[in-house]
Amino acid sequence: MQVILSLAGDSAEEEVRSLYDWLLLDRKVRREARLEMGSSSAPVPGQQGAALDLISLVLGNGISAASLGVSIASWRATRPKEPTITVERVDGSKVTITGASQAEAQHLVEQLLGDQQ
Repeated sequence: MQVILSLAGDSAEEEVRSLYDWLLLDRKVRREARLEMGSSSAPVPGQQGAALDLISLVLGNGISAASLGVSIASWRATRPKEPTITVERVDGSKVTITGASQAEAQHLVEQLLGDQQ
């Protein structure tokens, strides 16, 4: 299953890089998913590239929604101001996590992805 994690705001690129690094430190995610950073916007002619504001994950069968939910919620809890993050499946179903506790954020991710495992 493919999942897109996107962040918005002035520090979206910094936060995407932080989340990407965090996910790579998670052995289960690193072993069972393929991660790529990307951009939600097309490159502008004359500029070097679009800002990175999303992470694309292709999840293997060995990773559960709960495991990914824990990793995302734990990362949010480490940020000085918990960023808004949107988790989206390729079928367009998505959840945007804003101002949620760590447990609520984990539950939202699990709910979105749980029936797709």
